[in-house]
Amino acid sequence: MTLMFWFVAWAMTLSVLGLLLWPMLKRQSAGDKEDADKRLSVYRQQFAELEVDFKNAVVTEEQYRQSKEELERRLLEETARVEPPPAVPRRQLDRRAIAVVVAIIIPTASGLLYWKYGNPLAITHSGAPPPIAQGGSDPEHQTTEGLEALSEKLKKRLEQNPTDGVGWALLARSYAEMGRHAEAVAIYEKAMQLIPDDPQLLVDYADALGMLQGRKLDGKPEQLIQQALKLDPNNVKALMLAGTMSFDRREFKQAVQQWEKAVANFPPDVDNEIRQELVAGIAEAKNLAGEKPGMTGPAGVAGSSLQQARQNAAISGTVSLAPSLMAKGAPTDTLFVFAREANGPPMPVSIVRATKKDLPFTFRLDDSTSPMPSRKLSDVGNVVIVARLSKSGEAMPKSGDLQGMSEPLRPGAGSVSIVIDREIP
Repeated sequence: MTLMFWFVAWAMTLSVLGLLLWPMLKRQSAGDKEDADKRLSVYRQQFAELEVDFKNAVVTEEQYRQSKEELERRLLEETARVEPPPAVPRRQLDRRAIAVVVAIIIPTASGLLYWKYGNPLAITHSGAPPPIAQGGSDPEHQTTEGLEALSEKLKKRLEQNPTDGVGWALLARSYAEMGRHAEAVAIYEKAMQLIPDDPQLLVDYADALGMLQGRKLDGKPEQLIQQALKLDPNNVKALMLAGTMSFDRREFKQAVQQWEKAVANFPPDVDNEIRQELVAGIAEAKNLAGEKPGMTGPAGVAGSSLQQARQNAAISGTVSLAPSLMAKGAPTDTLFVFAREANGPPMPVSIVRATKKDLPFTFRLDDSTSPMPSRKLSDVGNVVIVARLSKSGEAMPKSGDLQGMSEPLRPGAGSVSIVIDREIP
């Protein structure tokens, strides 16, 4: 692309310079000289005719002399009129000087203006990234790219102002949102040195550290959560994580208390999906503790059975193959259909398998198809459904595999349609 760009740019520049410089550099028009030659030839003919008339005694000697003087006078006037003025050579030199200046200024000014107001990177990089699928771009991919760009800008600003604790905390949360938990933990530690007694920062740090430890909150994450609850006993996220630790330790009554307190302190605009998930957890904890799952206490929200909640989290739909890709692959290629968190790690929370010959394939994803009992479809928020035809039979994507995916959606969605419409490069 670089060579083509410079070729077109120079061709256009030379064309413009040619149009501008040609009138300056070309010599006096040959038309004037031709006209002068024609007039001189007329005078020569008139002189010749006068000579013939005098020899043939058509005119007298006096008439011959007068006519000849008249022709000489007119010829002299004509010659003086067409003769170039003395200043012409100087004007020609001025024209050439102006032409040289113009030839230097135009390319230089054009290059400087393009460098300042244009996009020099477009010479070597395409202006827009290729779409993820033929049917459109991946919203999650675009969002992640935008968040990464903003995070890098924030990081550069913080390098110039390293004492901005709020900025470091924001950068750490951004990395955690992108799933870069190792980097998030390192930055949380830096933010904690600047803001040591912020309960929300403590619990966010604990959450990122727990994700880095394989979703386990034992050890330092638990200490951070307890420290946050001492500073703010009603911190919702700290209560939810504390309840999770109690539930994992089979301390069900304590888990119920902590979760119900979290529900009671939910902000008015909390996502109803989060509320229902926590209500389902309270109901299960009460059931395991030997209580009847009734009201959820201060929140006044009726509990429902965990089984029903997980049933509502199922996702169903169909997978088809784009006509343009029908000839690719073999009928025995493995078809993987799985759900993964939209803003989380790439590991699937639910997966089913089939083969290419089963297409169009009707799928259903729920907790029973989760590859990890500790991390199920009903435990996460928005997910993306991915359908992949694998030549190797392995779930990891490889070059040549065919793939399609959905937009982010909530568990419980039905009639999801996924078209496998691109080949992994």
